[in-house]
Amino acid sequence: MKAVVLVGGEGTRLRPLTETIPKPLIPLVDRPFLEHVLDHLGAYGVEQALLSSPYLEEAFAPLVGARRAPPRPVWITEPEPLGTGGAVANAARGLEETILVLNGDILTDLDLAALVAHHRDAGGIATLTLAPVEDARPYGLVTVDEHGRVLEFREKPADPVAGLVNVGTYVLEPEALLGIAMDRPVSIEREVFPSLISSGRPVTAFVSHAYWMDLGTPEKYLQATFDALEGRIGGLDYAAPYVDPTAQVSLRARLGRWVVAGPGSVLEDDAEVEDSVVLDRAKIEPGAKVRGSIIGPRARVERGAVLSGAVLAERAVARAGVVRDGARVGAGRVLTG
Repeated sequence: MKAVVLVGGEGTRLRPLTETIPKPLIPLVDRPFLEHVLDHLGAYGVEQALLSSPYLEEAFAPLVGARRAPPRPVWITEPEPLGTGGAVANAARGLEETILVLNGDILTDLDLAALVAHHRDAGGIATLTLAPVEDARPYGLVTVDEHGRVLEFREKPADPVAGLVNVGTYVLEPEALLGIAMDRPVSIEREVFPSLISSGRPVTAFVSHAYWMDLGTPEKYLQATFDALEGRIGGLDYAAPYVDPTAQVSLRARLGRWVVAGPGSVLEDDAEVEDSVVLDRAKIEPGAKVRGSIIGPRARVERGAVLSGAVLAERAVARAGVVRDGARVGAGRVLTG
């Protein structure tokens, strides 16, 4: 089986980290998030993963070229943004088989075999994975009838309401992609699926209680990291805190349980890090305190600085002694007092 993995988003809610790193390539514990997605597909026998992105396309080349485990990644050039629907149609052009489609920013341990079996039993043109939530405001609701057919996509409610929401994993027949415009961005959620529903083509729901998390914000990214460290995600097994073998962590540094120290990172004497991710080659200098933050590659938190809820992009610097909550520091920029 083949899968299309949607990796083309610009990750605007994760900026400034995504100014230089595509969202699917931000590490989740020990490797880029996209590697986790591909490993999940490989565990279910998916042989090929089709990827495309017009945003920072060159950054994907090392992963695509180096991966040897299944599924084999195949890069599809997308010169202009085509939206989620256009990206799927472009990547799957010429395929005459059932395909999986996954949003490349959602972490899940969904049983893909059960999803595909449900799709084939239902005999629909498309199957959407849905999950029940207590508050659908961040997502919008999906209405399903008593036979499991999807009836409509509803806008995000203004008030808290429980219901079923789309979690970004689909099974599609080739016919579902016919007629998608390739000269403008097309949304699979807002255009393709509603069009199929209105035409009377059977779009079915697969309701799942599996783990899933949209990694689109710093808070969600950190929560997914903590969940991985706590063993809440099937297929992932880490010790907490996670310290890469190449990290240099002083015996006098203090690390909380929910901490990742990435490759080549440096945590010096009396540094305190809690509920945070320190990415590759970042440095936390003596006496600095970091809580609930993401410290980007080769970023530096200087001596005695105190950060809470911060996001430092690649090569960003928090100057010595600065105290700040919620700071967002762009690539190569400096945060001062």
